[in-house]
Amino acid sequence: MSVNSFENYPMTWKPDKTKLGSPLYLTIASLLEYDILNGYLTPNTKLPPQRELADFLDINLSTVTRAFKICESKGLICAVTGSGTFVTPNAGNSIFIAANMPNKNYLDMAIFNPLDYSNVLVAEAVKTIAGKNYLEKLLDYGNPLGLPYHRIAAKKWLQCFGMDVPIDHIAITSGGQNSLTILLISLFQPGDKLAVDAYTYPNFIELATMLNIRLISIASDAFGMLPDQLDATCRTNNVQGIYLNPSCNNPTAITMGIGRIKDIAAVIKKHKLILLEDDIYSFLAPHSHLPISHFIPDHCVYILSVSKSLNSGLRVGFIAYAKQFSEKITRGIFNINVKTCALNAEIVTELINTGIADRIITEKREIAKERNLIYRQYFEIQNPHENPLSFFRWHPLQQKHLSKQFENDAVTSGIRVYHSNRFLSGKEEATQFIRISLSSATTSEELAKGLYLLKNFLLLKETPAKHRKENK
Repeated sequence: MSVNSFENYPMTWKPDKTKLGSPLYLTIASLLEYDILNGYLTPNTKLPPQRELADFLDINLSTVTRAFKICESKGLICAVTGSGTFVTPNAGNSIFIAANMPNKNYLDMAIFNPLDYSNVLVAEAVKTIAGKNYLEKLLDYGNPLGLPYHRIAAKKWLQCFGMDVPIDHIAITSGGQNSLTILLISLFQPGDKLAVDAYTYPNFIELATMLNIRLISIASDAFGMLPDQLDATCRTNNVQGIYLNPSCNNPTAITMGIGRIKDIAAVIKKHKLILLEDDIYSFLAPHSHLPISHFIPDHCVYILSVSKSLNSGLRVGFIAYAKQFSEKITRGIFNINVKTCALNAEIVTELINTGIADRIITEKREIAKERNLIYRQYFEIQNPHENPLSFFRWHPLQQKHLSKQFENDAVTSGIRVYHSNRFLSGKEEATQFIRISLSSATTSEELAKGLYLLKNFLLLKETPAKHRKENK
């Protein structure tokens, strides 16, 4: 096709040729990124075929391919076999904890807080530690993996959740996100592929994108990730690892049953994958629950942060890992952290050894139970395999919506929630959802008010205008 023939030819994206510079592939990638992040190309837009775009720009096909690869590595576009290349549903939708906004005119049910009503107990532990005669020894540079008696306390805590590992295979980190950063940098290379749930913790998606690690979306059902789909993907792709949080998936709230856990473990073992098991919500799981890592200790790295279970401000996490990963993880911790704050680890150790940690968890489970009862007064839990004590709920929408417009309309109605497109690791799913936080409200009364506003908003948003008139 000649260049002139594109004058009236319909294309979803026509980059401005006058803005092209050298090297071409970088400027094309930059123009594409700009148009996506500024809303000129909306999520799920199908991009022109690469050959067509090359003809339009009168350049080599390989140049367009290189530009697309850059944007794909940033999580802005994704290729769907047999269908084409699309703007990702969650492009530009990073989730972060915003600064407090005293003048906000909505109830926040998007970001969930860890219900830190027990901070008074943590404060008492801090006072106890301040009076100890070895306080100054907690302030030095030593022991990058954690002091030995801190790791003994970590071992004790890990045993509560089905993980029994030697202390020389345990390290203390500066929280869950720090653990994931260390592990991705230490165990994987740019370009490596990790299998993840179709809906995945968005900060992990962002972190993988920053490190140029490709996430491969695996289909799920009501029980969680499908083992046969994982197996098929591993047979056709060079997958190095897998990221899961099976005790309470964020955002779907699904708790994997023991049968599904064993099946997933078998696939991981078969393909020799590195399992990153993020078990941050294990304290809300049924007491009989066992992690995947319990069944494949030679292939796992198990991550247990205390930010949701004990205290969000201490930023302490425990990782338990197979012997084969010891050298790489130790190197990663030393070069990224130098060491974790021993004072914070001391506070967590005090909480564990005195039994205060158990008390905090008991209180949080009771609050979670109460808030889920309030939720059921307004909405049904559609999937019986969701964690009954989850801090959040995954509610299906009856119609398809533009995710940003939906969220903006919700705020206008006095409520903030997150649309499911924020959590997508791959192409858009047939059914859309919203994630509803049950822990962002400061009181049960505020939660009830938020759920009431949300129910009315959904009634208005998802009922066609014709039916609303008929029901008046």
